[in-house]
Amino acid sequence: QVQLVESGGGLVQPGGSLRLSCAASGSIFSINIMGWYRQAPGKQRELVAVIASGGSTNYADSVKGRCTISRDNAKKTVYLQMNSLKPEDTAVYYCSVTVLGVDYWGQGTQVTVSS
Repeated sequence: QVQLVESGGGLVQPGGSLRLSCAASGSIFSINIMGWYRQAPGKQRELVAVIASGGSTNYADSVKGRCTISRDNAKKTVYLQMNSLKPEDTAVYYCSVTVLGVDYWGQGTQVTVSS
């Protein structure tokens, strides 16, 4: 089993920054894909950013240039640095990892961008 613990969400003003963290634990030899998704009220869950074990990344067009995903393989942790936040970034952010072809999800952390 794989457990994911997210942290770093909260309330921030437009233009502000937040850094999300997600630590994985359990019987893990290696993690292939690590990523962040988000779900706003009334909308479907969508990709924010993913990073592969080799370091290649993919971002949603809506966050390109404002967000940076990174990972620390030794700590089994993935980060999402979000800058220049907009009200439309308000959502529950979910961490996801893929281990041996199985996707695991965190419980989510709320990010609210509001003045």
